Amino acid sequence: MHSIETNALTLSYGDTIIINELDVKIPKGEITVFIGSNGCGKSTLLRSIARLLKPKEGSVLLEGNAIAKLPTKEVAKQLAILPQGPVAPEGLTVLQLVKQGRYPYQSWLKQWTKEDEAAVTSALEATGMQDFAERPVDSLSGGQRQRAWIAMTLAQKTDIILLDEPTTYLDMTHQIEILDLLFELNERENRTIVMVLHDLNLACRYAHNLVALKDQKIFAQGKPEEVINCSLVQNVFQMNCEVTVDPLFGTPLCIPHGRGRCIVKEVGIVNG
Repeated sequence: MHSIETNALTLSYGDTIIINELDVKIPKGEITVFIGSNGCGKSTLLRSIARLLKPKEGSVLLEGNAIAKLPTKEVAKQLAILPQGPVAPEGLTVLQLVKQGRYPYQSWLKQWTKEDEAAVTSALEATGMQDFAERPVDSLSGGQRQRAWIAMTLAQKTDIILLDEPTTYLDMTHQIEILDLLFELNERENRTIVMVLHDLNLACRYAHNLVALKDQKIFAQGKPEEVINCSLVQNVFQMNCEVTVDPLFGTPLCIPHGRGRCIVKEVGIVNG
């Protein structure tokens, strides 16, 4: 069963083709991560799936329905997107931000309800942000801000969450914190999560399904342990590397070649 599919999807900015006749299926209830070199179209593909970018040709299907033909509020009830580097208006509190996630459920006839209140409370609790509810978003740390934005997407109560580079500008501790949160949401609530990530090793650790993009197409797709190898990294990223096994998780671990210090040990030389 697939939450999202694209059929012969072609995306462009002006006359420049970014994605060309791409067919991809996003498994339901899994974490899918788009990987690839800068400018390969990862974020463009994610924006098109969220109906933020109109295809030049082809289509995107959401639960079997052409997303272009669905009402905007109906899409927002099925799919939430967190773009890269979102910015909240100055002075907006975490609670006010998270409440915006309930916009798809509001109308002239249906105002704020107990269901809306419960959704907001649940989202704050799930992200550990309940104690920050009255704090301005712009006063928070990078990791806390990202949690606040994720809480807003959770308040939408969608089965599908799209995130464009959710760990950008975060230090290592906060990167793991955010990815652990998303992993737990998938495990606990069976949410379908689709992300763009630059860190290949973190992508391998958290993804059930990787989609590697190159030359406007899918170069490879599948479980990280099935598709990540030295040849793929060289072809997709133009980087020589060694691929071994992550000692903690058993997932592929990419060790790039390059220059650096050499530490001499009794057993030999370990290249840094």
